[in-house]
Parts: sequence; C-alpha cells; structure tokens
Amino acid sequence: MIKKILVSQQQPKVATPYEVISEKFGVKFDFIPFFLIEPVSSREFRAQRINILDYSAIVFSARSTIDAFFHLCEELRVKIPETMKYFCTTEAVAMYLQKHIVYRKRKIFFGDGTPSSIISLIGPKHKGDRFLITTSDSINNDITKVFEASGLDFTSAIFVKSVSQDLKTVDIDSYDMFVLYNKADVKSLFENFPDFKQGDKKFVSYGKSVMKPMEEASLEIAISAPSVEAPSVAKAVEIYLEKNNR
Repeated sequence: MIKKILVSQQQPKVATPYEVISEKFGVKFDFIPFFLIEPVSSREFRAQRINILDYSAIVFSARSTIDAFFHLCEELRVKIPETMKYFCTTEAVAMYLQKHIVYRKRKIFFGDGTPSSIISLIGPKHKGDRFLITTSDSINNDITKVFEASGLDFTSAIFVKSVSQDLKTVDIDSYDMFVLYNKADVKSLFENFPDFKQGDKKFVSYGKSVMKPMEEASLEIAISAPSVEAPSVAKAVEIYLEKNNR
C-alpha cells in the first residue's frame, strides 16, 4: 500500500493533479529537489579546452546555460561579437537572451522544442557555421546526436553542473514511492544514502535519460512516463494507484 510519495523536484505552481490524487487515494506527496544546478567555474570550463570565439553560433536549450555562458564570458573577459548567431530550442529560451544582450540587434533563431527543429533552422544557409552546444553534466543531450547525424561542425561544452542536495535529514525509509527525473537524482540518492536498499519501495521514472542510471543502480522501475497512457508523472502515479492501492 502506497501512503507517502517523494518527488525529486520543486513543488509545481499548479499542484491540482497531485491534490486530486491525494484526496482520491489518501496519499501524501512531498516535493524535495535531489540536486541543484550551478554554473561551472572558470577553472572547470578552461579544463574543457574550449575557446568560445572559435565558434560562430551558440546553441541553447535552457535558461541556466544562458546565464552560465554570459557569466563565464564576463569572467574570462571574452567579448562576444555582434555577428554571433544564437540557436535556441524554444521561443521562451530565446526570449531569455534579452537578459544579457540587445535582442533585436542579434541573429537569434528558435525551434519548437525538438532537436530536429534546430537542424531545420540551420538549413543550408547556416550549415557552414561552427556550433558550440551548451550542455549540463546531468542531461543526455539529444541535440548533439542530431548535429552529428547532420554532419555539422560542432562541439559540446558543459556550462552547468548538478550538485547533490544534502538530504540526510529526510526520513527516506518513510516513503513508499519515489519519482526520479534525472541521472543526478540517482546519484544524489546514493550519495546521501549509500546503504539504500529498494526492498518493496516503488520507483517511477520520468524521461528516457533516467532509466539507464536507475537500472545500473539496480532500481526496479514500477512505472515509466511519459507514455501514451501516462503523459505526466501525476497520471503515471494515478494509474499505478488505481491498479494497486484499492
């Protein structure tokens, strides 16, 4: 019987689906981030041997990497030329560039959230550019795969890193179910609780990138999302409880 569920992220602003599930099945949700995202230091960036000015186009998929990129440029005294092109996965990410640059004076392009949309934006017109793809150490970046398949000249560099939260005050044994999103969640779980054993605890995975790290850590997955049946974590949990918490 599932009574307490630990979700390894911040509590969503709209918690209605979880509230409905709590009322329907008598379960309690706790939202506790397992890790934080921090920019890499200039020393860590230098160790990657990347010269930003060797590239004519930057690829962004998250606001955190935008902040980290411009912070590093300032710290390293790298002056980005106005001719630099910016390719962003979504319009929201592209609009965030306004925090650091004059948007209307730059060559900025944005896709629909899919890696393939970035390739479409590049097309034959920008195929000759050298691309720097900004990444995180905790996310399997599908963008690099489509760039490689398209034969584009690119390099990926880590601009943000995951730092495990201190979870030692959390009563981990009081939870019956865990929801993990990222390989950094798995890392944090075992860094905080090295003797953790799954036993009869149930795990929900969200996203393909976390499944392999969970399997490597010998964590059995009870239900995975997103899927046609369970497009969200809330729906995945609801489906499991419908079948098992009656």
